[in-house]
Amino acid sequence: MRLILVRHGETVWNAEHRYQGMTDLPLSVRGTLQAQALAARLAAEPIDLIYSSDSKRAWQTAEEIATSQGAKVLPEPRLREMSFGIWEGLTYPELRERYPKALAEWQREILGTAPPGGESLGELAVRVEAMLDDLRGLDEIETVLLVSHGGPLRVLLCLALGLAPADYWRFRVDPGSVSELCLYPEGAILALLNDTHHLVGDRGGC
Repeated sequence: MRLILVRHGETVWNAEHRYQGMTDLPLSVRGTLQAQALAARLAAEPIDLIYSSDSKRAWQTAEEIATSQGAKVLPEPRLREMSFGIWEGLTYPELRERYPKALAEWQREILGTAPPGGESLGELAVRVEAMLDDLRGLDEIETVLLVSHGGPLRVLLCLALGLAPADYWRFRVDPGSVSELCLYPEGAILALLNDTHHLVGDRGGC
């Protein structure tokens, strides 16, 4: 099976580097343009199924792509971003200032520790792995498109490639990007990572 992994277009909070999580913001003007560019890029792809997080930013992105395909989007709550609880809406410097102890604990044990009122990386990995297992069980489906968020997509890459979920930070997955996995019974091959060449004027960086 071929998995095409798309991160939703940009929101205002993405541009401001704020933790977004489950906060349900729509795409910004720039994010809408990115979704349209994704739709143009993927229009000729032979996609059998489209699953999307039901968060607005992902759903809007998926709908643009589905329209170009003449297809329907299937909602998949397991593709939602990790919940950051009371940290949502804050930047990293604001977290360091307001919640230094909780932030340090979370960074020390991210798999088992959740932001206050939020979700741990381990909990995210459980639902993403369940989704991946369901995809592996599909018969006679060649290409599936998943529209999701940075956290779930990076964790999915780790799980498919046999890496620990805590290594998710090693993958860069930008808003509006396309990545691709080929799934085989023996394992997965990473065919494409964080491709944004279809986004005119967008430049990545470390």
